This record gives sequence, structure tokens and C-alpha cells, in this order.
Amino acid sequence: MIRFYAPGLPDNLTLPESDSAHCVRVLRMREGDLLEAVDGRGTLYRCRLSGAHPKHATVEVVEAVELPKVWDGSITIAIAPTKHNDRMEWLVEKLVEIGIDRIVPLRCRYSERKDINVERLMKIAVSAMKQSLKAVLPEITPMTPFGEFIESCREGQRFIAYCDPDIPRRLLSREYRPGGDTTILIGPEGDFSKEEISRALADGWIPVTLGDNRLRTETAALVACDTCHIISSTHTS
Repeated sequence: MIRFYAPGLPDNLTLPESDSAHCVRVLRMREGDLLEAVDGRGTLYRCRLSGAHPKHATVEVVEAVELPKVWDGSITIAIAPTKHNDRMEWLVEKLVEIGIDRIVPLRCRYSERKDINVERLMKIAVSAMKQSLKAVLPEITPMTPFGEFIESCREGQRFIAYCDPDIPRRLLSREYRPGGDTTILIGPEGDFSKEEISRALADGWIPVTLGDNRLRTETAALVACDTCHIISSTHTS
């Protein structure tokens, strides 16, 4: 069954305009048809279409079902956005499909990109949430300076992944412990500067590597997130 996104449910029974158009114009659903909608906060609603309007379709809630996350704790990936927008958009899509709680675009010394279209990324995240049959929409923050972010992040497991072989690192897969809050820093194409790495380590961040392969920025972020999921699933199985 096609799944829609309706953040106002259950109080606001009107689908957003984009979902209304998809429901009525594209899928040609009619009043009385059944559909599913999620609120982005963890609840799935089984609904009946009560008003087939292409701009503001309305529904009647038949049943509400809680859909908890399939992973424990929370996972944050803080990453310097890639030079090309399409790679960052691809990353957001894949992180949401795998399972992520928060994505923080970082402005670093060697960042190729100084700004980001959060609204565009959120639309991609919504689509990926629906496609992957999740009910929780991750947070995507505005671009945040590196120093400001590491100072604000004080809780849980905190990792910084970098390429510099002169500063000792340990494998993320051996350091990560399932559960609780986890934040992983991923640098730009030019890596974090030595000053940024030193600052993070002085603040208690754990230095890690993702293995011997040299990975693109977006690939590294995906591998880091998936590593957490794989270890968590192995731990609970």
C-alpha cells in the first residue's frame, strides 16, 4: 500500500499539498479508498480518504499503530557536505533508508561547500522515509561550524573519523557499543585539518578509522552508519 506523509495527524486530517496531489491526481484515489500515512514521529495511521481534493485531500483515521525504530539509541552523522549537491542528496536518501536520527552538515576548514539547502534535503528524507516504510523522520540541521558543534555535543559516544595516518586511530567497529546516543564526525574531501582533529581529541572525541580503504566522504558516512546498525543487530540477535 502507498504510504503518505501527514505530519499534522491525528489533529489535522488534511494531507500536505504534494501528498494530496499524488493521492488524487497521480494515483486517482477516490473517497472511501484506504491508505496509510505516517506523522514522522513514529506513528502509522490507517486511514480512509474522506475528501478527494488534489490540493488538500482529507482523511478519516481508522487505526493508529506505533512503529518504533528498529535500532536502539540514536545515531547522528555530522558531515561536511560534498562539493556536488547530488552526492549529498544521495547520502541523505541512503542514510534515511538505513536508519538515522539526525544529520548535521558541518562547515570545516577544508569544506568544499559553505551552505546547504535544508528544505531540499528534508524533501528527500521524507521520500526515503516513506519508501523504506519508516515512521520516524530524522532531523536535518542547518550548516553548523565545526567548533560550535563539537562544543555543543557532550553526551553519548562521540567519534571522529579521519584519514590522517600520523594521528593514531582505532577501528570504529571495535570501539562502537550499541545503545545510547552516538555521534560520528565525517570530514570533507580534504579531510579534517590537524587543528580540528586535535581540538576534537582534546575534547574527548574518540579517533576512529573505517578500515584500510580510502572512501569518498558520502561513502564514509554511509559505512559509519551501517557499521552501527550491523553491530547493534548482531548484539541483539
